[in-house]
Amino acid sequence: MKRINILVGALSIPLFVVAWEVIARSGIVNAVLFPPPSVVAVALVEWVRSGQFFLDLGASLYRVVTGFVVGAALGIALGVLTGQFALVSSLLSPLFHILRPIPPIAFVPIVILWFGLSETGKLFLVVWGVFFTVWLSTHIGVQKVDRGLIRAAQMLGTPRRQMLQEIVLLGALPYIVVGLRTAISISFYTLVAAELAGAFAGIVYRIEIAQQNLQTGQVMGGLAALGLMSFVADRLFAAVAERTVWWR
Repeated sequence: MKRINILVGALSIPLFVVAWEVIARSGIVNAVLFPPPSVVAVALVEWVRSGQFFLDLGASLYRVVTGFVVGAALGIALGVLTGQFALVSSLLSPLFHILRPIPPIAFVPIVILWFGLSETGKLFLVVWGVFFTVWLSTHIGVQKVDRGLIRAAQMLGTPRRQMLQEIVLLGALPYIVVGLRTAISISFYTLVAAELAGAFAGIVYRIEIAQQNLQTGQVMGGLAALGLMSFVADRLFAAVAERTVWWR
């Protein structure tokens, strides 16, 4: 049964591509608006050969990685504070819960007004998307730490900094890892909003230009590249997490 499941998993993408090719070339749909994967592949190869693909890839990766690192760092730091200290939680948590549901794309007009077409505005949007997910998972994780361990550490005179590092953070780490992994996908979602805020390079920017020129093959190629980037980032993080948080 396990071998059958592996075989089905290995065949799922090739079968999808074949079905897509057949449907797109059958005349059932408009091939201009729904090009077959062979046309998409040609568009991708031309994009790579032009040298523009790697410039767009580099611009998008820079925004995702920088925004993720900054948003995750802020989320973990404030999540520890609000999870550990009731006064800080009372001060910040209501505000964060109000702001958290606002999608980053809703900030595009105001970000353009605040930051113009600079990279700062694009990074702000990615940071916004990542921060709240990581903050909430860290906040919950810290609150789930065994209070008996914390009281025992306090009775033994453990310095607060050491207690935060070795008990609170380690205890909350499984929750933090889940939040970080979720935030990886969110950082790619918010990249769409970021590159719609007046970018001049990037995968999503190139998708928008191709859409305006009715180059549907390149549009779908860009979507495929974006999906592959997100998938690879997720799998790499999962592999690292399995080794570092083995006890979860």
